[in-house]
Amino acid sequence: MHSSTPGRPLGGEAGMTGIASRDLPAGLAALISRAGLSGKGKPPVDKWNPPFCGDLDIRIARDGSWHYMGSPIRREALVRLFASVLRQDDDGRHYLVTPVEKVGITVEDAPFLAVEMDVQADGPEQVLTLRTNVGDVIEAGPEHPLRFEIDAANGGLKPYVLVRGRLEALFARPLLYELAEHMSDTDPEGAGRCGIWSKGAFFPVPDAVSET
Repeated sequence: MHSSTPGRPLGGEAGMTGIASRDLPAGLAALISRAGLSGKGKPPVDKWNPPFCGDLDIRIARDGSWHYMGSPIRREALVRLFASVLRQDDDGRHYLVTPVEKVGITVEDAPFLAVEMDVQADGPEQVLTLRTNVGDVIEAGPEHPLRFEIDAANGGLKPYVLVRGRLEALFARPLLYELAEHMSDTDPEGAGRCGIWSKGAFFPVPDAVSET
């Protein structure tokens, strides 16, 4: 694991990140030093092909919270900055990527959490607009499809939406109940499936979903 030059904790005392520059690769340390500055859109991480520099003890929990060495990262600007350079590769693993370094992190479920939803119209004209916990705003549809899994623990429904690249957001539980109110049985393929319309696309729900 590469490390940057020894230094003080980055993000400032108010950030309470617990992350020190000596713990991180130089590229990520530089990113942290810019946390809180206004950005100009998402970096083109899918176009970068830096060398792998090992794993970093960063974990994204099932509830969307970020942790470093077991402690929560409480500075929102830092979480959003890390999220902006997050990528999932063909191997299924998640990495923080800069032009010069790539480090592996742990993601317990989806890297993001959908925390707010707006629904306009209904049927095939329905549009679901979602906000994630790291500030992404997307419209579910052909470019941002929904998918559903069955929770092995309780047999309930787990909806996901594609945010960018291979990165998905899991619906927070309050949104799951809201989503259920907008389900439709007007299956365009005539298969009698229940599902969700958004931007002209129909996303069927698995038949085995138990009541939640």
